[in-house]
Amino acid sequence: MVLSLTAQNALRPKRVLIKAGSVALTAASLAMVAGAFLAPWLASQDSTLAPHFYRFYGHICHQNPSRTPLFFGHPAAACGRCLGIYLGFLAGCLLLLFRNPLRAKPPRPWAFILVSLPLGLDVLANALRVWDLGNWFRLATGLAWGFILPFYALSGLVDLVLGKLAIRGRFRIE
Repeated sequence: MVLSLTAQNALRPKRVLIKAGSVALTAASLAMVAGAFLAPWLASQDSTLAPHFYRFYGHICHQNPSRTPLFFGHPAAACGRCLGIYLGFLAGCLLLLFRNPLRAKPPRPWAFILVSLPLGLDVLANALRVWDLGNWFRLATGLAWGFILPFYALSGLVDLVLGKLAIRGRFRIE
């Protein structure tokens, strides 16, 4: 498909947003993963910064000691499932970044449901005390679910920014 010069110029802001969004998501994801592992290292060094990391992650994770792996002799800042989600999200972001993010489209809904089912069933079964398959299973389901999320996040981020630009009259969505 050959685009006219006008159509190519119209797509330029979207291309820039997709590339910038992919870099931004990867950087944010890397920071989340690093912080989760930095907290126990800081705690092992008796740093006064460690409690701040644990407090930050405590807002998004239950940090249940029995479900949180140990690193450097101290619990990670997030439980096994959350660590899996962060690591999976980072892996998905890296795939988007090193694969052409301009061609990336969110997976079909059935794919999202397929990777969400094991995580959802495990959460429900744990809550109802039906089973407890351990941290490795939590990590694995978190990895799978986290891996698919960047594809949706990038698409949503680009649509959000383009929508804001369209509202301000700086860009026309076609």
